[in-house]
Amino acid sequence: MAFSDYSEQKSKFHILTSTKFDFEHFVARVELGEGPRHTTWQLKEKLSAQIHQPDFADDSLVTGLDKLLSKLIGRPQQWSLARQVLAQTEPEDVVYCCGEDGGLPLALLAAFKKNRPRLVVNVMCPERWRPRLLLKWLQLHRVIYAFTVNTALKAQALQTMLNLPEESVFCLAEQTDKQFFCPEPGTFEKRRPLVASAGLEQRDYVTLANATQQLDVDVKICAVSPNATSKTRCRIPEQPPQNMEMRYFDWLELRDLYRSADIAVVSLINNTYSAGLTVLMEAMACRRPVIITKTTGLATEMAEKGLVWGVTHDSPEELKATIEYVLSHPEEANAKAAAAYDYFLENHTSEQHIEQISRLLQRVANRVTPDQPMVVRARPV
Repeated sequence: MAFSDYSEQKSKFHILTSTKFDFEHFVARVELGEGPRHTTWQLKEKLSAQIHQPDFADDSLVTGLDKLLSKLIGRPQQWSLARQVLAQTEPEDVVYCCGEDGGLPLALLAAFKKNRPRLVVNVMCPERWRPRLLLKWLQLHRVIYAFTVNTALKAQALQTMLNLPEESVFCLAEQTDKQFFCPEPGTFEKRRPLVASAGLEQRDYVTLANATQQLDVDVKICAVSPNATSKTRCRIPEQPPQNMEMRYFDWLELRDLYRSADIAVVSLINNTYSAGLTVLMEAMACRRPVIITKTTGLATEMAEKGLVWGVTHDSPEELKATIEYVLSHPEEANAKAAAAYDYFLENHTSEQHIEQISRLLQRVANRVTPDQPMVVRARPV
């Protein structure tokens, strides 16, 4: 069956999100040019897919069993939603789960259903004990056709943990929207060089503050993250220096911050969660020089490719020296930013990201034997 045949069947592909999004708001904002496109909506449009979202404010369909099972993983509403999705799907349907917190409840319930849909699950943190328990000890990977991850390190972790072949995990390229984040002159009024940063997940703003407090620069930080939770690790100085401003920036302000910045700095706590990559992509898309903490994976790879400057974690002296070097070598900074921008266009746009996922889901849909796991050639990033 051709890909176009599947795209015309609205009930063939399903997307299970880990949280609830106001997609109408996203679409309206995009039409006004006030924000980036949402990749889940882009995937939905490409595949004519049906989106299923948990509503954490609604307990009307939550059962006592859902509450009990949520102690394993996820929240009660994600378990009740999994039951709904299973009731609405056919054996030939493909369900793409955007996170393990929603995907693993669906997989566990699907394991008890003979004519279950074909599951593809994106795993954000395979090393955490809950995914390990469900995937390894309960053998849930046997009812999942394919896994997606966003770093080669996570792909290796899944392969080792579950004794999977290399081809069983699909590594998705990190992405951002090139239509929104793109190079233009910034409009911030500057009396001296501007250092920009953003995000809360695994951030180390103490090191950034210590590195810049004696420099003749201004530091502006968009202190918000869509992935941040109450348990998010983030080092924030108790008394930010006078040249550092931390606040919320809306999408237009954030884009203007990148465009106006002399340097974008992504200062991170040492982690294996691939934190900071969204900001990295956004800054690259705006063709700005980037300094990033060298953590395992894409951040270090970008530094080794000569596209960004990499620094050691928790080293304000090294970060300070690197900022001073970049500011004093504008031609080199502009050349590196231009090379990073070209690399972004070739490898990391949202269109390329969506194409990767849609091709994977198409392959899963085209398989004849739904009871056998799907294997896909991994593409390390």
